[in-house]
Amino acid sequence: MEDTHKRMLIIDDDEVYCSVLCDAFTRRGFEVASAQTKEQAIHKAEVFKPHMAVVDLRLEHGSGLQLIRRLKDKDAAISIVMLTGYASIATAVEAVKLGAIQYITKPANADEILAAFAQEKADSDGAPSDKPLSVKRVEWEHMQKILLDCDGNISEAARRLNMHRRTLQRKLAKRPVRH
Repeated sequence: MEDTHKRMLIIDDDEVYCSVLCDAFTRRGFEVASAQTKEQAIHKAEVFKPHMAVVDLRLEHGSGLQLIRRLKDKDAAISIVMLTGYASIATAVEAVKLGAIQYITKPANADEILAAFAQEKADSDGAPSDKPLSVKRVEWEHMQKILLDCDGNISEAARRLNMHRRTLQRKLAKRPVRH
């Protein structure tokens, strides 16, 4: 891969983190553009025509999962790495199904992101852990799966989970436990 001729689009609503990544990839010889919203990202993808994209899962007004589909529709050859601070198995699987080549958690630095792009296909060969998930982690994973099944509709997910909408929002706003 000839890095000096690669264009990368970084999509993250955290402006500081986005700026740090842009600077790091520019120093590595990439042409870099950034976007903080889904709409900006779609516009930049049309104008900038990136070869690679780093997409945050949670954007202020939308999901990065929807953005993967839109970017792939515009250019099937684009390589996409999904980046998130709220990892779940359900969203990782969905991101890969939609066309992301890898799914990594924040805070990831430029070297970790480049390593994810270097992998030919998503890492689905990981051996299962010998330690079972905690009850809190299983609950987090289940809420994420139901939310994904409801296309991000919090009210519908809360109905299916038999809980109040605000309770679900509060639980989803917390970072998940590791195990």
